[in-house]
Amino acid sequence: MDFATLIQILDSTLRLATPLLLACLAGLFSERAGIFDIGLEGKMLMAAMASGAVAALTGSVWLGLGAGIAASLLLAALHGVASITFRGNQLISGVALNFLASGITVLVAQRLFGQGGRTPPLDGAARFQHLTLPFADAVRDVPILGPIYADLLSGHTILTYVALLAVPATAWVLYRTRFGLRLRAVGENPAAVDTAGISVVYLRYAAVAITGILCGLAGAYMATALQAGFGREMTAGRGYIALAALIFAKWRPWGALWATLLFGFFQALALRPDVAEGVAGVRIPVSLLDALPYILTVLVLAGFVGKAIPPRAGGEPYVKER
Repeated sequence: MDFATLIQILDSTLRLATPLLLACLAGLFSERAGIFDIGLEGKMLMAAMASGAVAALTGSVWLGLGAGIAASLLLAALHGVASITFRGNQLISGVALNFLASGITVLVAQRLFGQGGRTPPLDGAARFQHLTLPFADAVRDVPILGPIYADLLSGHTILTYVALLAVPATAWVLYRTRFGLRLRAVGENPAAVDTAGISVVYLRYAAVAITGILCGLAGAYMATALQAGFGREMTAGRGYIALAALIFAKWRPWGALWATLLFGFFQALALRPDVAEGVAGVRIPVSLLDALPYILTVLVLAGFVGKAIPPRAGGEPYVKER
């Protein structure tokens, strides 16, 4: 594999990892606060449909982005009410949201456009355009560094750069702010937080809202940047992949970046089986490339690559002592 092909593979990796990274960070906030959210898939799917539909109707990608975030926040609020206010089973609530999103997205899209549950193709101002970073064209011919900057780092949409910047922002919020300290404490020992006079309910709802915003960005990216419109079940399990990446990252922001890039890399290789065959010297089934990140996640859970210990209060509804 030559250097140019490697840059192409890494460029695809970054594009494919963007929704995974946003969803993984969304799950990180939620689970750090003690709310397990298996409904990341449903929030992304709902956001993709809403953003694609509104962008198609209005011709504005920014209105589409706002609609996607709003739709994801609506599902996040439902999950919060079920899991926090009514202390329901968080896993069942998340699964229910996934089923709800799977059905309602196709129903609404079909009702609006009559194209088999899809939106019309998006173009122009209805899609996020690729951005060229400063001096990208000027340094393109510089050996090694030029292609890395001009062809790998440059040429992505604004949501890709937002996702990358969200990693240090998440690390700063969780480990350098009072809000982050309290959020992590709620996921470990909510009773101690409550004893200190801090609202457990408020912090958990705040985490669920942040999750909704990030999933909204992920879904909008898929419909208005990665692809040109919404298609039924277009998230294709990426919400579950994000959960696997979160476990692989051991619930840490920088680990989430590397884990989602790893998942994205194998997805990019699956799209280029000829490259994978050339590197390994043998024919590698595409299904094996798709499954390899999950195999690595299982190894982490089994303790072969360090221990992945979730927040101690994760998945447990908090009942205030009287």
